Amino acid sequence: MKLIVILISLFSLFVVTIFESDEPQKEITVFMVGDSTMADKPYAGSNPEKGWGQVFPLYFKEGIRFENHAKNGRSAASFRAEGRWDTVMDRLKAGDYVIIEFGHNDEKINKEDKDAYADSTFRQNLTRFIKEVREKGGKPVLATPISRRSFNQNGFLTDTHGKYSVVVREVARDKSVPLLELHKKTIALIEQFGQEKSKELFLHYRPGDYSVFPEGKEDNTHLSPTGAFKVSDLAVEELKRELPELVKYLKD
Repeated sequence: MKLIVILISLFSLFVVTIFESDEPQKEITVFMVGDSTMADKPYAGSNPEKGWGQVFPLYFKEGIRFENHAKNGRSAASFRAEGRWDTVMDRLKAGDYVIIEFGHNDEKINKEDKDAYADSTFRQNLTRFIKEVREKGGKPVLATPISRRSFNQNGFLTDTHGKYSVVVREVARDKSVPLLELHKKTIALIEQFGQEKSKELFLHYRPGDYSVFPEGKEDNTHLSPTGAFKVSDLAVEELKRELPELVKYLKD
């Protein structure tokens, strides 16, 4: 009798083990939503421009995947108006993350009174993003916009984002959302590099350096490969503080 009980127990354990091993493991997806500073860029023509969201997935190992939906020229409003947000929502499943970084193009919409726009429409858009992600069981994450390389004639770095970075911080605080503080960190990075060397972080090339820029390029907004990796380094630092549950997916 005792032998029969033991055999039944072993058989039950075997069945449970087989069942568990056949059950597919749920893979976390991180959706990236934003503008050109985050977006994937083409490789054709030895294009040196890279979005930090294009590089960021290289820091992670198996068990987590990334979908970069960021697009050049988009604001929080136009990203939704074009149906890009609907695409993310259709693909989002419970437990997934959505990292949201806007500001660069939003600040161009109402130059006459951009702070008022930041405090109204921009704030409303961020709040709505958060609400809709949570309704689907997802986890929203806000990121302040990265700094431009905007030195004035006296050699001091100026802030072009104004109220936009402030609003992102306030919404993150008010809605208890993790915040990747990329604005302050990229300001510190650019200042550390200095006025001349910080050109390496952005697109500063002479005519003939790259076929995609036959006449050369002086762009203080979009990132070079060096800049994309440096911003990703900062994003990883922020992730370790704000999203410690994802640290186990980082490569050594």
